Amino acid sequence: MTGTAADAPWLAILGIGEDGVEGLSDTARALVRGAELVFGGARHLALAQPLIRGEAMAWPSPLSDAIPQILARRGRPTVVLASGDPFCFGVGVTLARHADKAEWLCLPAPSAFAFACARLGWAAQETSQVSVCGRPLEPLAPLLQPNRRLLVLSADETTPQALATYLAGRGFGPSRLHLLEALGGPNERHRVVTAEAFDLMEIHPLNLTGIEVVAGPGARVVPLACGLPDEAFEHDGQITKREIRAVTLSALAPLAGELLWDVGGGTGSISIEWMLRHPDNRAVMLEPKPERAAQAARNACQLGVMALDIVQARAPAGLDGLPAPDAVFLGGGASDPAVIEAAWAALRPSGRLVANAITLETEAALIEARRRLGGGLTRLSVERLEPIGGMEGFRPARTVTQWTAVKP
Repeated sequence: MTGTAADAPWLAILGIGEDGVEGLSDTARALVRGAELVFGGARHLALAQPLIRGEAMAWPSPLSDAIPQILARRGRPTVVLASGDPFCFGVGVTLARHADKAEWLCLPAPSAFAFACARLGWAAQETSQVSVCGRPLEPLAPLLQPNRRLLVLSADETTPQALATYLAGRGFGPSRLHLLEALGGPNERHRVVTAEAFDLMEIHPLNLTGIEVVAGPGARVVPLACGLPDEAFEHDGQITKREIRAVTLSALAPLAGELLWDVGGGTGSISIEWMLRHPDNRAVMLEPKPERAAQAARNACQLGVMALDIVQARAPAGLDGLPAPDAVFLGGGASDPAVIEAAWAALRPSGRLVANAITLETEAALIEARRRLGGGLTRLSVERLEPIGGMEGFRPARTVTQWTAVKP
């Protein structure tokens, strides 16, 4: 939304810490004093109360209900208070979507993450920073890499215990947890415990947990490479096998922030690995069978990509109305020319289409698609060592014909 009023910003987005008005700059104090309306959480309003001269209004639930009320004040001095840095998992991001940059200014305070790094002596650029305020814990899964450090901003006083239980359940019980409470204020506290021995009580609602990740025996670590072990997925035997999956992801060539269509997604292995390549990657998976769609949803949860969009439908009809993809994988339906045409038509320029075939009929369809649309064909063959009586030998898996094409 573009602003229409003031030459000077009318909306001030101010970060405030646990030290209250003492930590505010002279400019921030003047903005609070001069505001006709001050929005914030009950804690923020209490901290700033000595400076508030106008109306004070606590955030409604949901918070988005406040946006029209704030915008209705356009052109009149208004302040929004937020914890620490409003643009670090904060309300500033939401407000900036609704008001032109010329309408607002932001004066941040140190974020909880900045305080935590300062207290622990951790390099911010080497530490993963995550908020679970209004978010599930499962997206932590790919971040749990041995000997790495994470900072996790809590939703409330129950989060640290839930976090410890989650870590222990995935085999990271020996991980060292630093519980940091009320950072920057008079009630600040730092306690240390392992995830498997978590017994801390009377936790302050405003808290953050620093994690030194330690993988116990059998910990479920999500590797960084393409081609996760087949055992990492719940499946019924019908899954794009590890080696073929790695080659397929390489052909799809994911880039940060791109969208994949996974047609006939089955267990969701291709979509999930696509999304694991970068946290901003998105995927829409089409799967007509309800039991397999449910299986894919469970796999996405276990591997930390909760944003996988699973559409229970059959192509090509199920593709109608979906956002245009940057890449398409045809794991099912590639024998139908109508599916190939629909996917190709929807694909963005420079987008990649990859299709795998194990039957003669599908292979013939891919050969015809290559004749019309270009691209390349590759035959992929894998042999795995298996016991044969008292000895061992290599058993060939089904040969896969892969068509890869880039749209002009």
